[in-house]
Amino acid sequence: MLDRIETIRHQFARYRTLEERIDHAFEAMKELGFGTMIYDYTPVPMDSDGHIAIPSLMKLRNISSGMQEYWCDRGYFLIDPVQLLAARTSVPFFWDYEAGADIRIRHFVTSETEPVARYLLDHDMSAGVTVPIHMPHGGYATVTGTLAQGATAGDALHNIADFGLLAQVFHEAAYQAYPDTVPGLAPVQLSAREKQCLRYCADGYSAKEISRLIGRSIPTVVFHLSTATKKLGARNRTQAVTMAVRYGLLDQPEAAYRHTGIATTKN
Repeated sequence: MLDRIETIRHQFARYRTLEERIDHAFEAMKELGFGTMIYDYTPVPMDSDGHIAIPSLMKLRNISSGMQEYWCDRGYFLIDPVQLLAARTSVPFFWDYEAGADIRIRHFVTSETEPVARYLLDHDMSAGVTVPIHMPHGGYATVTGTLAQGATAGDALHNIADFGLLAQVFHEAAYQAYPDTVPGLAPVQLSAREKQCLRYCADGYSAKEISRLIGRSIPTVVFHLSTATKKLGARNRTQAVTMAVRYGLLDQPEAAYRHTGIATTKN
């Protein structure tokens, strides 16, 4: 197994750019019976409210660019059963939108997600394999291949382990080649107090209320919020909170309140 991983790593190392590494991954996936490739990345799989996040990066191979518009701009990503399952598991899985298919995404298939199923069926992408990749520091990606013409569910399940290994090593190589413009790559370091103040700000508390909650003066709270805003390169506190949540920099609400020993309900 280690030999195989190193071999795949060396293959990707021959290519320097992100696009070249994606192209190489797609060629390898075609040998496993997949006709298209979808690769996406976001700093966090879900936002602070538990909703799935629109990806910061989405790359397609052998798929109309129109899919990116539907998934990212029109919000199909938010109701895609495959993505809803992928955000909640770390195991590669097979999916199928054909009627009667008994697969794991069935739990997420509802009338609300019907436009996603219709789009994929209309574009001959009704079945495939998705590999969720949850990174140690919060980054999240999925690598998806849809079945090539003539390939079957049995073929996909037979090759799912090889596909999963390829996807993991590919993402490692792709991540190293990301451009600096991809959100989440900037080395922003917030102090524990800055995170705490932003967390309370995200929950709707004013600087005066935060000062009471953490036992610090209002100017101190304003200082922490202003410093965090500058570090993030945000225009104001609202944008700072949005960016911090998207980058996965904030503690969950319970953690912030436990830190100060305060109940999670506003007084």
